[in-house]
Amino acid sequence: QLQLVESGGDLVQPGGSLRLSCAASGFNVDYSVIGWFRQAPGKEREGVACISSSNTNTDYADSVKGRFTISRDNAKNTVYLQMNSLKPEDTAVYYCAAPTFVQPMCVLARSEYDYWGQGTQVTVSS
Repeated sequence: QLQLVESGGDLVQPGGSLRLSCAASGFNVDYSVIGWFRQAPGKEREGVACISSSNTNTDYADSVKGRFTISRDNAKNTVYLQMNSLKPEDTAVYYCAAPTFVQPMCVLARSEYDYWGQGTQVTVSS
């Protein structure tokens, strides 16, 4: 059974860093698009970053470009989201997600993803 489990969320001060992990089971992340999304209280879930199955492309929301980096460790079957220079507006529950079918490119559209993890809370506050 396909499963995604996020971890690494925490309370961090503005300007700090966190690395989120998305551990997959039931499928190989190296053959799948993986996306990171986030949802703040009272707001829609939005795409943050994604990586394609063969690392041919990555995509980032404008609000995180230059600060966040998505990467994959195939040996650990895990995808990471390195978050630097964190801002209070980055506070949200972060989710990783995967589509059902192999896709050549990744997009930050929630409708393209079928499997979701339970989320991990990131709070940026002094």
